[in-house]
Amino acid sequence: MATKKSLAERIAQLDAKKKTLQARQARLERTQDTRRKVLLGALILHRIENDPENGERMKAWVAKELPGFLTRETDKELFPEFISLADSPEKSA
Repeated sequence: MATKKSLAERIAQLDAKKKTLQARQARLERTQDTRRKVLLGALILHRIENDPENGERMKAWVAKELPGFLTRETDKELFPEFISLADSPEKSA
C-alpha cells in the first residue's frame, strides 16, 4: 500500500530542492564572476606586455590605481612591478 505524502511534506521537499538550486545558481554566478575577472586581468597584462603603443599608458594607469584598490599586504605583494612603480618618486603623472 503506497502512502501519499502530505502537503506539508511535499512543500518541505520542494523548499529543499529550491535551496539546492539557489545554491547551485550562486556557485555558477561566483564562478562566472571569477572567470570574468581573470580574463579581464589577462587582457590588461597582455596589452601591457605586448602593445607598445598603449602598454606603457596602461601600465602607468594600473600602477596609479592598484595600490589604492588593494587593501591586503599579501595582495600587494603579488604585484611588485605595479606597486613599486606607484611608490617610486620618478613615476610619471
